[in-house]
Amino acid sequence: MIVGIGSLALDTTTTPFDTVQEVLGGAIVNFSLASSLFEETGIVGVIGTDFPKDYYDILDERLDLRGLKIEEGKTFRFESTYDYSLCKRYNTKTHLGVMEDFTPSLPEAYKDAEFVYLGTNEPTQNLELLKKIKSPRLTACDTIELWIETMKDETLEVMSKVDVVILNDEETRLLCGTPNLLKGGKTLLEWGTNTKHVIIKKGEHGALLVSKDGIFPSSGYPLEEIVDPTGAGDAFAGGFLGHIARSTKNEKSISINKIKEAMAYGHIIGSFVVEEFSVKKLLDLTLEEIEQRYSAYKEMCMF
Repeated sequence: MIVGIGSLALDTTTTPFDTVQEVLGGAIVNFSLASSLFEETGIVGVIGTDFPKDYYDILDERLDLRGLKIEEGKTFRFESTYDYSLCKRYNTKTHLGVMEDFTPSLPEAYKDAEFVYLGTNEPTQNLELLKKIKSPRLTACDTIELWIETMKDETLEVMSKVDVVILNDEETRLLCGTPNLLKGGKTLLEWGTNTKHVIIKKGEHGALLVSKDGIFPSSGYPLEEIVDPTGAGDAFAGGFLGHIARSTKNEKSISINKIKEAMAYGHIIGSFVVEEFSVKKLLDLTLEEIEQRYSAYKEMCMF
């Protein structure tokens, strides 16, 4: 089982071409809907009593919701705007709602999870939750600029205790104090007690793996039409962990080649997500479609 811990939201997103209001979103929603395409996934998070029933039903159909709490009040809302390139995202409004005073907790069944993804919760909460996971095969985490700027030591402590750190290029530069992503990745490896791999996401330009086993630059899947990049990074992480979970069931260890392969699946899932607003593309996506695009991607990358 995969367990994802993080935010559920109602997103209002504006691009130069369209606007959608209060659609289903949030880091752990995009992650878990992606990972559940490969393996059973449970989530830990909170929603308010105003959370639309049809959105709840979508989650209930695909996910294990024993870790989802419903609190009296309003659901977390996030409003953002993209520039013409769809590369730069600007936060325009944030309403924490029930997330403001929420303390996540793990159901007993989740403590036996083999794969764990710590989303962008407050770092000390992630540390406490991580301690309760009994013997995971692989743990991963993400972060955001807010925690890097306000709780850097705690953020680094979380990263030092997981197997895989997944963050974007801007966060890497801010956290490590260097404009060079390779140096930043190596720095995070040096700081991490348990960290084996650092994956630095670079948007449409792919990702860079900096590992104790070597370096691996991977390309994003090229698209002619992009509608909404929101959630692509979280979906990347979901595809990444999802593929590892389904493909290593009979293996004692997770090889570096499996990590590289999983990155490719992360790119593929992310490429589907950006073709529609919100999580719409994840709802009817099939493994057959994923494998077809993976084969095309693999062919592109060979020379």
